[in-house]
Formats: sequence, C-alpha cells, structure tokens
Amino acid sequence: MSDAGDLDLNSLNDEELVQQIHDDLYDGLKEEVETGVHILLGRNWTPYKTLTEGLVEGMRIVGIDFRDGILFVPEVLLAANSMKAGMAILRPLLIATGAPRLGKMIIGTVKGDIHDIGKNLVGMMMEGAGFEVINLGINNPVENYLKAIEEHEPDIIGMSALLTTTMPYMKVVIDTMKEKGIRDDYIVLVGGAPLNEEFAKAVGADAYCRDAAVAVETAKSFMARKHNQLAQA
Repeated sequence: MSDAGDLDLNSLNDEELVQQIHDDLYDGLKEEVETGVHILLGRNWTPYKTLTEGLVEGMRIVGIDFRDGILFVPEVLLAANSMKAGMAILRPLLIATGAPRLGKMIIGTVKGDIHDIGKNLVGMMMEGAGFEVINLGINNPVENYLKAIEEHEPDIIGMSALLTTTMPYMKVVIDTMKEKGIRDDYIVLVGGAPLNEEFAKAVGADAYCRDAAVAVETAKSFMARKHNQLAQA
C-alpha cells in the first residue's frame, strides 16, 4: 500500500476517519481498515470505542445491505475479513482493558454436514457486532457441543445445517441438553437453507435465523431480554 494512502487517512479528522473505515470495511479493504484502526488508537481512542464506532457500526451497515439484497455473500465475506483484521489489532487490547462484550456464542455445523460458509459468515458478523465467538467448525456430534458449553460457558449456541438429512441432528443436541437439565440455561439459534420457523419450533430451538444479519439482530434481542431478566431478578 502506498504512503500516500496512509497520509490521506491521517489527514482526516476523527469523524471523517470513522466514516472512511465504514467505507473501507464495506469495500473489503483490509489494509486500509487496519491503518484506520491504528490511527484512531494513536489518537487516544479506547479500543472499545474504536471497535463499536468503527468496526461494529461499519458491519451493521454491511448487515443491512446484505439483508436487503444489495450486498451478497462474497462481498460480505470480504467485509468480514477486513473486520477480522481490525479485530486482530483490538482483541488483545480489549482483553487487557476488560471491555464489555455483548455475549459469548459457540457455533458449529452439525454432525454429518460439512457446509461452513454460512456458519462462518454468521460467526464473523456476530464478532463484528461485539460478541465473542467460538467456532466449532463442521461435522459436530453432540459431544462437541457439550464439551464447548462446559469449557466456554456461552450465552448462545448456534447450530447450522445445509442438508435435509442432517437437520434432525439439531433435535438430538437440544434433547440431550434437556436430558442434562441445561437446555433453559442457553439461547439456541438454528440456521441453514432448508430450515424454517416451524422446524426451529419443532426441535425446541429459541429461534430460526434465515441469514447472518437476522442472526445478529436475534442474538442482540435475546441478550437484551436476558439482561433485563437478570436486572429484575
């Protein structure tokens, strides 16, 4: 990347720079996003403010246009990768400052299914919204979910399936959680092309999310409810 590009970013005031980070995120320009993040930190922005106003807000705009069919999966993946590059700079700083997170999510494709683009997109968008995400990958038997629940103590469990033959396995995971008496401790979100609301209800999930943008909104609203309940308790 040329020095001229760096100088351009440096010459912007904070408001213009944040706007530029949103535009660069939208266009999937990884190096420019990294540079923008470094400049804001150099101007004594807190890591949390940089994350929320720069990256999270930028990904929110991407999410809206994805939902409305203006952006498609390849562009969103590019944007999400740029966000990840910015997050890589901020994550250690956020941990060091104990910055608040919206919540923690484990996500994985269920046993027998090896599709992961949609799941990865949800994971990236959730990270972009301020969640901590543990991605279990593909082909996960119930044991993997239980182990991750025990190890990471998440708020949300996300399951994905792209095949009609693997969809029923989501019920196996939820039923096992019920048997262990832990089902009600977690928000369970399911997604994938062949699923719908009825299926989610039938298997005992909290919600069906038709795409990554919906997953983020759904997760946020469930977390808000959870916090309200805790506040009233």
